[in-house]
Amino acid sequence: MEKLTGALRTYPWGSHTLLADLRGTTSPSPAPEAELWFGANPGGSSLIGDRPLTEIIAEDPEGQLGSNSTSLPFLVKILAAGEPLSLQAHPTKEQAVKGFARENEEGIDISAPERNYRDDNHKPELLIALSPFRALAGFRPLALTAELFAAFSCPTLDRYRLMVDCEDEGEGLRALLTTWVSIPRTARETLIGELVESIDGYMARADTKEWIVAVGEEIKALQERYPFDVGVLVALLLNLVELAPGEALYLDAGQLHSYLGGLAVEVQANSDNVLRGGLTSKHVDVPELVHVLSFTSLDDPRVHADADGRYSVPVDEFGVRHVADTDLNLAHGTPRIVVCVSGTVDASDGTTLAPGEAGWIAAGDPDTQLTVSGKAMIVS
Repeated sequence: MEKLTGALRTYPWGSHTLLADLRGTTSPSPAPEAELWFGANPGGSSLIGDRPLTEIIAEDPEGQLGSNSTSLPFLVKILAAGEPLSLQAHPTKEQAVKGFARENEEGIDISAPERNYRDDNHKPELLIALSPFRALAGFRPLALTAELFAAFSCPTLDRYRLMVDCEDEGEGLRALLTTWVSIPRTARETLIGELVESIDGYMARADTKEWIVAVGEEIKALQERYPFDVGVLVALLLNLVELAPGEALYLDAGQLHSYLGGLAVEVQANSDNVLRGGLTSKHVDVPELVHVLSFTSLDDPRVHADADGRYSVPVDEFGVRHVADTDLNLAHGTPRIVVCVSGTVDASDGTTLAPGEAGWIAAGDPDTQLTVSGKAMIVS
């Protein structure tokens, strides 16, 4: 096993403490630390020594990945959200291929801020919480959203009640979202202003429901951070998920989401395609976002590890196992990234990982014995 140096991303929504405290570096950090990438993505490859993993794989794809691959299909990140991420969704593989080709034909530079498709891959993702973690994840079932509208009833919001009382859930969600993202700013400000007042009124009642109060508090927090942004309205339609450490959620193509706060390991197909719809200062392309969205509700985006710590997700690009205080033998033939999230991970070749560090096991390496004294994620 060879130690990887991750590619650190200092996006504005990152945390000054979460990654720093995990890794034992200066806390608070001078800049917000958002993501630490472990993998071979062209936009941010890890290093082995002073050499990019992308370069090492390109020189010997069979030795690094095995006989059936020419590129590493997954990317591993430690994600530290100090503030909400943009409201976003990711395309299907077919949509990514078409979008990438179209933007190439249009001559949009691959690094241009208005670029939507930076590669031709999809981006299903599994997020495993390392700390208490909050997210907006997938459309809430419409019957519950109707209950939420009733709780936060106010004259302007009530105009949209028929859309959430619609028998066709997909059409109701599509109609409401496309209406909200296109209303003039003055109308949006009026709606959000009334909504916030109504939320305060609901919270003062004696007969409140816990989940509705939680949504109301989040809407108010988003309004404070992004005043009158369309994402404040769209957040009303999404599941508010709170994860304890070790719990996970899975998001497939087209599922609208925003990570709100916390520390987690995120494993995804090796892509950087993001369609944004709000809660951001970055490029927003609402028509393309609506094009890739799935307007099917998500009852519960959570996934649970089995007795061996494996998370079952419907993707071919990666598998994830969460292990704690154990000895393991990892058979040769499969490329792996091992991330230490607490304690230490000791490999049979003498490599030791501390929290926040990761190691690369190439397909051509011999069997590797690991001693995990703490917790680790093994991605293959």
